[in-house]
Amino acid sequence: MNLRKSYPEQPERIYFFGTCLIDILYPEAGLAGMQLIRREGVDVIYPLNQTCCGQPAWNSGYRDEAREVAAAQMACFPEDYPIVVPSGSCAGMLRQHYPALFAGTPQQDAAQAFSERVFELTEFLSRVLKIKLNDLGKPVKVALHVSCSARREMGVANEHQSLLQQLSNVELVEQERKEECCGFGGTFAVKHAQISAAMVEEKATALVASGADALVSGDCGCLLNIAGHLEYRKAQLPGSHIASFLWERTNAAEG
Repeated sequence: MNLRKSYPEQPERIYFFGTCLIDILYPEAGLAGMQLIRREGVDVIYPLNQTCCGQPAWNSGYRDEAREVAAAQMACFPEDYPIVVPSGSCAGMLRQHYPALFAGTPQQDAAQAFSERVFELTEFLSRVLKIKLNDLGKPVKVALHVSCSARREMGVANEHQSLLQQLSNVELVEQERKEECCGFGGTFAVKHAQISAAMVEEKATALVASGADALVSGDCGCLLNIAGHLEYRKAQLPGSHIASFLWERTNAAEG
């Protein structure tokens, strides 16, 4: 499933929306995402004054506060360039919820136009750039976790999978109940800690049972949650963002 009906031709330049978790915890994933795009001959602009997409406030019911944050983000990306986001969750907020957030306000049309420029990273690599990947890494078995937002809100689960399947030395292994949530859900993990913990325990158990050597995900919240639980269990199943994984497997300088 993918919610877009058509895709544009490869642009000369794009904006990159880094996300809070990449900025704070996974900067290498943001750099890898930008490097993958630049390697295809596209200029990347990273507005330095960008911040949060406003999703925490939106999900917690603070509409006015979320609108204030969202308005500041829209001002960071003024030109009519695609906005690429290395997160299904944040991309979902920008593309699916900004129009609703500004409905009935003077910024309604601007929010709609802004949302139509938003692309999740794997979607952009696969559908717009039509990237071709040459795997330079050693054979490895990988389990893929696609976030709920990427799978259901953005409809880009197939894009995650198809990019990994291009890698000739990567075997994508199946996990039991792969479409189930990992239990993170942002504030859900705080408000419902016991339920969240039970969900990530089930997810981690399924991933270990898959026989994978590594875990890959396109959302840092899920990665933080699952990889943290796996580390707590002392399971030998390292996790990485899909941008980092793709770059490391295909960058000649890194081998």
